Amino acid sequence: MSSHEWLGGPAPTSLVLLGHPVSHSLSPRFQQAALDAAAKRVRYTARDVSPDALVETVRALRAAGIAGNVTVPHKEDVARLCDVLTPLARRAGAVNTFGVNASGALVGHNTDVEGARDAIRAVMDDTVPTSALVLGAGGSAAAVLLALESLGVARVHVSARSHERAEALIQRLALTHSARAVSAPTHDLEGALVINTTPLGLHANDPVPLDLAALPARCAVLDLVYRPGETAWVRDARALGHRAEDGLRMLVAQGAAAYAWWFGEVPDVTAMWRVLEPRSPEPTPA
Repeated sequence: MSSHEWLGGPAPTSLVLLGHPVSHSLSPRFQQAALDAAAKRVRYTARDVSPDALVETVRALRAAGIAGNVTVPHKEDVARLCDVLTPLARRAGAVNTFGVNASGALVGHNTDVEGARDAIRAVMDDTVPTSALVLGAGGSAAAVLLALESLGVARVHVSARSHERAEALIQRLALTHSARAVSAPTHDLEGALVINTTPLGLHANDPVPLDLAALPARCAVLDLVYRPGETAWVRDARALGHRAEDGLRMLVAQGAAAYAWWFGEVPDVTAMWRVLEPRSPEPTPA
């Protein structure tokens, strides 16, 4: 969906990333690279916003006509603060991309679904997993579940600290594939894909999202968390012979989709990846 269809006004002249924490994010680096490659006089900055300051911050951004992205832990809260939600953001119940339209309304969108789809395709080598286990039940989990649905994954289980929250997420999304909440990952994971949508792994001393010893050899691992040198969970999974990838590909893909939504044009994705080298793999063709 182009920015012109939803925003109906001039392209943004300032972009910001809202999160808490946010200093680790690579979004300002690769988004600025795309903006510079297109010779746009737009700056993309990151802003650490505590939950108790979110309402005031969003109100100020709306008044100033500033667009941007949202990362943890604000995606669901920003969705509630928006005046208008795109159909995808409304279904996901989470916003990772926003803008201000010609009427001054704050419009929320979700490009995480597209980013998750690209990452799933990459780690599965363009095959469809027989099933998937999703760890977590927040805004990122919603995007992943919608991506799995669009790819035709027939069976999905969701495991979260709150079994009730996992059940509520599945019911709210009204998924067309078979999905159910599980207290522990006990279903057959042969040929499956395990996706971590929790923040576990963001800090070096975090516990692992799931014990890799429980996974059969023919099980792929996707960690939405990314760190320099990848997360320990991804490195360990690959050492055990699993196909594994961190969240960098999803991050860049959702960022490219956000850029296209703001400006109504495809960004220079090669420029985005170039500033991340040697950290990043080469992008796979869309």
